[in-house]
This record gives sequence, structure tokens and C-alpha cells, in this order.
Amino acid sequence: MTPGKTTTWRTRDDLGAAGRTATGLLLVSADADSVVAAGDRAGSARLYAAALEAAGVGARDRVVVALSGDGELAGAQWAQAAAGTAQAAASVGPRGRLRLHHALESLRATTLVITPTGAMDLLARLHLEFLLDPLDLGLRHIILTGEIASRRTMPHLATEFEAKVTEVYCSPFTAVPLGWRSEESAPLTLLDPEAVGLASLEKDELLVPPYAPGLAEVVVAGTQDEAVIRTGQVVRMAAGDAGGGENTIPAPEHTVGDHVLVRGVWLSLNRIQKALGKIDGISGWELGVSRQGTLDSATLTVTFNRESLVKNPMWKSRIQQSLKALTPVTITVEVSPQASEAAPLGVVNDLRGHHLGRDRTAVTR
Repeated sequence: MTPGKTTTWRTRDDLGAAGRTATGLLLVSADADSVVAAGDRAGSARLYAAALEAAGVGARDRVVVALSGDGELAGAQWAQAAAGTAQAAASVGPRGRLRLHHALESLRATTLVITPTGAMDLLARLHLEFLLDPLDLGLRHIILTGEIASRRTMPHLATEFEAKVTEVYCSPFTAVPLGWRSEESAPLTLLDPEAVGLASLEKDELLVPPYAPGLAEVVVAGTQDEAVIRTGQVVRMAAGDAGGGENTIPAPEHTVGDHVLVRGVWLSLNRIQKALGKIDGISGWELGVSRQGTLDSATLTVTFNRESLVKNPMWKSRIQQSLKALTPVTITVEVSPQASEAAPLGVVNDLRGHHLGRDRTAVTR
């Protein structure tokens, strides 16, 4: 990206309306909050191929992609690119772990493309439920993408499967690979430096290396215009990163803004707030997100403004149905035992330590 160039800045909230006028192949998020054109598909295919090459995938490998195929077509795009590089490739979706294990065995897979929590969940179930040895799968490569991984995920998976583990950072809008790393402590090596950059949280301004210590937001180039799109993903640069480099950036550790990343899906806080605003009696709500086991879990705790609603099952059911209409992510609903007319509204309590706040300009370094 070219700093100082006059351009349009957008966030995920600005992309939903694009679906009314966008043309060509469109990539749509699970909740249709993000709609972008696929853009240069030949160029995207080259980036997928480059990511597979960086992960060590070759002509003798057989690739299974266990990612969602909804909207942004992530699973299908990975599989199509892998089919041109590897011996065979298939997209099986984020299926249950027993069925995924069966697919890996049936296809004699050597490479698995999956989310970090999906890989850890598969490993845990192999040990605890299936009583199987991970080495029996014969995986040589594991490619992680789509989430912020917990610490020690990469080396743990590498040891358990005796495989090369590569993390690939993909655009949260198109799923196209933008950077990769093979060590948890390493920065991302950018596959297309012109398509990704870092921006200030406080103002619409691209940062240039050498980067100063602090927080910065990852931004990507629009697919059909000169727009710069804020991803909502934040990197933390320490003093040792200040030297920077044009072809590397730190891997994202946090999120910011009105969307929270849960189980690889971006939850719109504004849409939750709008849906709850239609239900009489809600005075406040808090979205709690945690990763106590291997997978993310989300809990919405609502506070009513009168006691008669606290134990009313119909009101709780209305909230549950409203959430199901918004997102494919399961959100548990809990009701505060005490009614209050002045409860906090729209609070996010991210026990993973990922989400920094809804107002990016108010995030402290």
C-alpha cells in the first residue's frame, strides 16, 4: 500500500450495503454484513498457491480443507488452489471431528487446512474420545487460518502430529491468503505487500516502516476500487519490532470495533443491539466470550428493567430466537437475576484477551 495516497477508508460496517450494487462473483460473510467482489481470481489463485508452497505442500500431497464454504467460499478456494499443486484436494467443511477423522483416513490426507481451535479440538478428541494416536493419520502439513490462535498452539500441534505447522493470515473479507509464518514468534511474511498494510487506530493514516512500538490495525486493499478496508484485527508491536520491514508485519493478536471474532465468524455487536432493542424490557446486555477448552464459546447476559421478566421463559426464548436469526454461531442466553433500569448496555467481556473495545480511537497502547 502507498502511504499518503488519497483514498476511501471503510470498515466492515460499510460493506453490507455494497451487496445492492456489487457485480460479478460476490463473497458474502455468514451474516451478510460484509459483501465484496471476488476481484482478480487469477491473482487470488496465485496467492493460494504461494501459501501452499510456503507451507511445504507439493505434488505428492493430498489436501483436505476443513473450513466453512459459506459465503466467502474459503474452503472451496483453498481446495481448488490445492488441486493445482497437490496430488488431490477436497473441501469437506467444518464437520464433526469423528467424520473429519474418517475423511482424513478415507482420502489418505497428508495436509489439513483448518482453524487453530478446530485442530486443537480434533487433537483433544483423538486422545480423549477416540483413543487414537494422532501419528496414525500420517499428516505432514497442517495449515492454520481464520482465527487468532492461543499461545503454544503451533508447537503443540507440530509435536503431536509430527507435522510442519504453518499459520496463514487471510483477508477476513475474501479469505485470500495475505501472509504466513512457520514459527509462533515470527512475524508474517507478506505474500502481496501491496494488498495489506498497517494503519493508525486513531486516524485514517497508513503507517510506514520502521514501525514504532504500540498497536496498529491491519488494513487491506479493496478488490474493485481504491478503498482501504479496516479489518478490525490489531497487531501489537514491541520495541524489537520497531525495525519492521516492507514485507513483514506482526501477526494479529487482538480485534477492535463493532465486530467480535468468535469461532472464525465475525459477530456484529450493532446487529445484536438492534435485535435486542426490539424486545421490550431489556435495559442492558453483556457479551461474554471465552476459550476455556479448545473452542470459543459466547454467552449473552441480559438485564431486564422489571422483576416480572427475569424468570419469564417466553422472553428468554424471544432473545434466543433473535440471536439465531443473526449468526450461525451458537450464543448461550443467560438472564441477570436482578432487574435494573440502569444496567451497562453493549459491553463485551472477552476472557480470551482478544477484543480491545468497540471504539478503536479509545484503545490505549
